[in-house]
Amino acid sequence: KRHRRVRSSIKGTAERPRLAVHKSLRNLQVQLIDDVAHKTLAEASTLTSKSVSNMALAETIGKTIAEAALKLNIKEVVFDRGGYIYHGQIKALAEAARAVGLKF
Repeated sequence: KRHRRVRSSIKGTAERPRLAVHKSLRNLQVQLIDDVAHKTLAEASTLTSKSVSNMALAETIGKTIAEAALKLNIKEVVFDRGGYIYHGQIKALAEAARAVGLKF
């Protein structure tokens, strides 16, 4: 229910897409979504990684999605943490994306 409540108030556009985060027990997935056109512009995840450290992977995913966004000339996004608290992996991902140059 919390995820639906958060997503109902956050909308992304082509100029300022939604940076949606999904976290499972093993993996972390991030997508840049244009909610107006219903399209995923870019994505990054830990599904193919064999590393064990979740914090390091979260930072890597944050850098990857930020670089993909900058290649698409997207400098500003709406951060959708999906109802997860801003701590741990979510915080590491967000700060790594900000360090590369993404604004939110």
